[in-house]
Amino acid sequence: MTPFMLDDRYRDECGVFGISAHPEAAQMTYFGLYALQHRGQESAGISVARDGDIFSHKEMGLVPDIFDTPLLKTLGEGSAIGHVRYSTAGASTIHNAQPFVVRHRQRAYALAHNGNLVNAHLLKHELEESGSIFQTTMDSEIFLHLFIKHLKIGFDEALLKSVEKLRGAFSFVMLTSNGEIIGIKDSSGIRPLCLGKLSTGQYVLSSESCALDLISAEFVRELEPGEIVIIDKNGIRSLFNPIKRKQAFCIFELIYFARPDSTINGKNVYLTRKAHGRQLAIESPIEADFVMPFPDSGNYAAIGFAQQIDLPFEMGMIRNHYVGRTFIQPTQSMRDFSVEMKLNPAKELLRGKEVIIVEDSIVRGTTTRTRVKVLRELGVKKIHMRVSAPTHCFPCHYGIDFSSKGELIAAKYSVPELTDVLGLDSLRYLSIEGMLKATGSKPESNIYCTACFDGNYPIPFDGSIF
Repeated sequence: MTPFMLDDRYRDECGVFGISAHPEAAQMTYFGLYALQHRGQESAGISVARDGDIFSHKEMGLVPDIFDTPLLKTLGEGSAIGHVRYSTAGASTIHNAQPFVVRHRQRAYALAHNGNLVNAHLLKHELEESGSIFQTTMDSEIFLHLFIKHLKIGFDEALLKSVEKLRGAFSFVMLTSNGEIIGIKDSSGIRPLCLGKLSTGQYVLSSESCALDLISAEFVRELEPGEIVIIDKNGIRSLFNPIKRKQAFCIFELIYFARPDSTINGKNVYLTRKAHGRQLAIESPIEADFVMPFPDSGNYAAIGFAQQIDLPFEMGMIRNHYVGRTFIQPTQSMRDFSVEMKLNPAKELLRGKEVIIVEDSIVRGTTTRTRVKVLRELGVKKIHMRVSAPTHCFPCHYGIDFSSKGELIAAKYSVPELTDVLGLDSLRYLSIEGMLKATGSKPESNIYCTACFDGNYPIPFDGSIF
C-alpha cells in the first residue's frame, strides 16, 4: 500500500538516468539521481554493467541516505542506469524498487521506468499464461518479460516487438551486461526523456535536463515520441516504434513536476510557469496589497502574476526546508501540526492585509483549507486565490498518483462552492485555452495531454482496444 502523504500535492512516478561507459559511472549516476530527487522520494537504485554482468544496489529512502562514497566505488566503472521512485503502480516495498534486473542465457538486463502502462493487467495475464513468473507487482517488469520472450528474433527486433504491445506512458532506460544503454519513449511522448553528452564523449539519458547541468553534460536533444535510442561502443543509433499516436506530452510536467531549471518539451520550465501566472492575471485580475505563493510550487506563477498586474511580490509563508517527508500520523492534531511545521506565516507582513495567493494546483484541498484558516486566525483581511492551471477534475492513468476521481476536490464542487469550502474571498482558475496559449500551443494543434482537466484521454485505458 502506498503510504498516505500528508501534503495535498501531486506525486509523480519516477526519475530515470543513464550514462554510457564512464570510469566513474556510479558516481555520475548518483549526481544525476540527486538532481532528479524531486521526481521520487520512496526509493532509489543504481545498476552498473561491468565484466559481463550487472551489479546493483537499491534501498528505500533518499539518494544521499542510500549511497556513500565507499558504496559508489564498489559499484565502480562501466555503463550505468539509476532510478528514483514514487509508486503509482505496485506497492511501496524494496521488492518494487528499481532498476529491475533479470538474467537470461548468461546475460543480464536492467530497467528503470518512468510512467504507467494502462494495459499492464492484460499483458501480465497473457505472459503468465505462457509461463512467465513475476517477481514484483510493477508494470515495469512486463517490458523485460516481453523483451526476453522476443530475443530469439534479434536484439533490435525484440525491442520493437516489445514496445509495440505496450499502451500508456513510458520512458525507459535499459542497461545490458554488455554495457549498452537504451532509451525508450512511448509513441505519444507523454513522459520526458532527454539525451546529453559529456565533453569526454559519453552519452547520458535523463528524465530532465537539470541532471545534465549538474554533471556538466551538454544537452543534445529530447527523444522523439516512439523513439528507441541505442548507445553502445560503436556510438548511437535510433529505432522508431511503428505504432504512431498523436503527441500528448504531459502538461503537468511544465505546471508542477519538473524542476524550474529544466527544459522540457522545448520549454524552459521557469519561464513557462511565469507565463502561466501572467495569463492568469490577465484572465482574473483583482486588487490587493500584494501577491504571495504557498512555497515552493506556486512561486514562479506568482512572480508572473505580480508582474502582470504591477503588485508587490512577497513571501508571506516561510518554508522550513529541513522538514522531511511526513507519512501517516496517528491523530488529526498531529497531522495538523506536521502541516504547520513546513510553512510558517510572516505575521507582521500579513496581519490586516488583503492578499492574493497564487497556487499551481489544488488537489484534495485539505492542506489549502488548513493554511487559509491559519491566515484568517492571524488577521488577514481578505484572501483571494488564483490557480495557474485549470480545475483538476479527472484522474490520471499515465503515472500521476490520482487514479480516482473521488480524490479530487474540484470534481466534487463548483468553483463558487470551492470558494466557500476553502474559506476564501474569491477563487479563480486559469482557463484551458489560456494555459495552452501561455505554454505556446493552440487548441487546434495541441501537443499536450490535458486529460486531467477536460477528460479527453489520448490513450484508452479500459482494455477495449486490445
